[in-house]
Amino acid sequence: MKLILIGIQGAGKSTQGNLLSAKLKVHYLSTGHIFRIMAKEHTPIGRQIKVVMNAGLLISDEKTLQIVSEYLARPEYQEGYILDGFPRTLGQVKAFKNGIDKVVYLKISDKEALWRIAGREDGSREDETLMAVRKRIEAFHEFTEPVLGYYRKKKQLIEVDGEQKITDIQKEILKKIGLARGK
Repeated sequence: MKLILIGIQGAGKSTQGNLLSAKLKVHYLSTGHIFRIMAKEHTPIGRQIKVVMNAGLLISDEKTLQIVSEYLARPEYQEGYILDGFPRTLGQVKAFKNGIDKVVYLKISDKEALWRIAGREDGSREDETLMAVRKRIEAFHEFTEPVLGYYRKKKQLIEVDGEQKITDIQKEILKKIGLARGK
């Protein structure tokens, strides 16, 4: 199974990605996590990614595609995967050639996203300043909503209310991808 999780920052993609990974026995890959690791490296690309992320901007399509493609070429992703945070633009969608089964959109309001991020217990990440988060939310509406439309037309998009309890969200996803009975 090859799934993509899409939603604004704070929608619960990481939570659901990890839960679904364990349930479906496929690897979970978060581009945000990869970029945060790279941003800590004292390399030219690491410094570039850090500046872009801290400003709340998107990493270029070309660089994102290169990084994601390198990861997905690894053996552990050959049997399937759950991708979080990719693709974010129509350019990425059109250049991505890895055959997706379903795209799960965890739909939450901008206000809910801001509340969730403000309430995180693990301390504020460097890329989670209010200004950066707002810019990322704006970027989601500008660049990623057209991605949703693309997958909706291809009948691959599953929309899930991301403001439910975590367990209810997981049940709804599993039901909509055809892996659980309606209970």
